[in-house]
Amino acid sequence: MEHAITPLPSFLHLTLQGSLLAMCVGTCSRILGPGLLTLGLLSIIANIFLLFPSWEWKYLTMGRITINAMIVPGVWGGGLLVFPAAIHITAVGWRWSSVHNSGTCQNMFLSIVLSALALMGSAACFILSGVGVTEGPLCLYNSTYNQRKMQQWDYPFLVMDTPDLNSRAKNYLYDPSLWNTVCIEPRNVVAWNVYFFFTLLIISMVEMVLAALQIINGFLGCICGFCDKK
Repeated sequence: MEHAITPLPSFLHLTLQGSLLAMCVGTCSRILGPGLLTLGLLSIIANIFLLFPSWEWKYLTMGRITINAMIVPGVWGGGLLVFPAAIHITAVGWRWSSVHNSGTCQNMFLSIVLSALALMGSAACFILSGVGVTEGPLCLYNSTYNQRKMQQWDYPFLVMDTPDLNSRAKNYLYDPSLWNTVCIEPRNVVAWNVYFFFTLLIISMVEMVLAALQIINGFLGCICGFCDKK
């Protein structure tokens, strides 16, 4: 004899859905917070490396560092503006005592504001890193001035003031043979900039995704709250 399955009362069904969603909100915060914190640290480290091409200190003291590395978007954009959101989200997700006594909606609203700040910072880092890759590095190279060859500091892949560069430099990213032949100093600066600016691009892109997810997560947290026992 078959037994009919008794459906849950509507209020129990809604309560169960709310509890599951609350658990999901808390779990997301526990993942997103440390994730943003780790990415912020990596962003700062990658930008610091850009200031010392081939581990050389003298070019920084000489002011011969690519401008998009000198304005350190990975430090303030991908790092310092991300840290407040990362720390607060981690504290809310793991229910640290510093936020445990505050209202859930208040905490989640603050996480939304800080995540929006992190989103803007990582977006700025993404844009400036993209410009850094597109323009190429500042370096000493052989240029042509009034049909005279001379060495000067500039952005050879942006200026393109020699016939050879004029025909090839627009696609220097796809022509690695230029990386070790155009720039005389700093040594290997083209590859150095490409690798670390691309690292910043990837880090900031992931940061933007995580910050956007936390904004959505924060709205859900305000609506559904946390399951404090989880």
